[in-house]
Amino acid sequence: MIRSWYTGASGMRAQQYRLDAIANNLANVDADAYKKDVVSFKSFPEMLMRRMNDDGVHTNPMGSVDSAPIIGKLGTGVELNELFTNFEQGGLKQTDSDLDLALDGEGFFVVSTPWGERYTRNGSFQLGKEGYLETKEGYPVQGENGSMRIGNNEFQVDKLGRVWINMLNEQGASENTLVDTLKLVEFDIDRYLQKQGSSLYRSTDVSGDAQVLGIEDRPRVIQGFTEASNVDPVIEMVQMIEVNRAYEANQKVIQSGDTMLGTLINQVARVSG
Repeated sequence: MIRSWYTGASGMRAQQYRLDAIANNLANVDADAYKKDVVSFKSFPEMLMRRMNDDGVHTNPMGSVDSAPIIGKLGTGVELNELFTNFEQGGLKQTDSDLDLALDGEGFFVVSTPWGERYTRNGSFQLGKEGYLETKEGYPVQGENGSMRIGNNEFQVDKLGRVWINMLNEQGASENTLVDTLKLVEFDIDRYLQKQGSSLYRSTDVSGDAQVLGIEDRPRVIQGFTEASNVDPVIEMVQMIEVNRAYEANQKVIQSGDTMLGTLINQVARVSG
């Protein structure tokens, strides 16, 4: 009965972790390129149950053996295994803004921050005061040759991530000039990237270091679009209902165990008296 308290409590705590992840997902359902959090659990070791009345010992050449038959297993609860990010592709939203870029496929933009390089799928950029392509927080977007300066020129980004600006040549004619190529990277295990807020991620020992993608291996870059979050609000709401029901079920396990223990103590006290 006391074990039921611990088992029920571990179940309630597990559902709390799930609820926190679901609430965070729903809060960011409209955030560009947001990737949902997923919680997984693992069970504590199970215990074998035997019939006590058939307990007995017999011997064989290897020594004594417990002959009590096994009647099943008893679970002892669950614990949090990991909280990871699901990087499934989100839908593409058309914005018709030249400053908005979306990645169709696996990969990340690279931005420069005071804490070093960080990585993002959010291609909703802006033009900084000095003509650099930046995130909404003012972090410069990185090309293969460093921060990318566009100035006030009209520019286009092709599907390979090459940035072209329209400039006048010596004859006064307009021509496209290659400024730089967007720096795009990938990781060995991207699900273990650490979220840093503002749609930014940092690498970890488990995710591995960023690997720069070559022209032929990079995702398709689409100008005038942004990537939507990969959160399905209907699925998240259904899971929230499941969490509430599971939480209540574990709560009833604890209440039932408490009731049975109280009854047992009262009966023993009555018999002893």
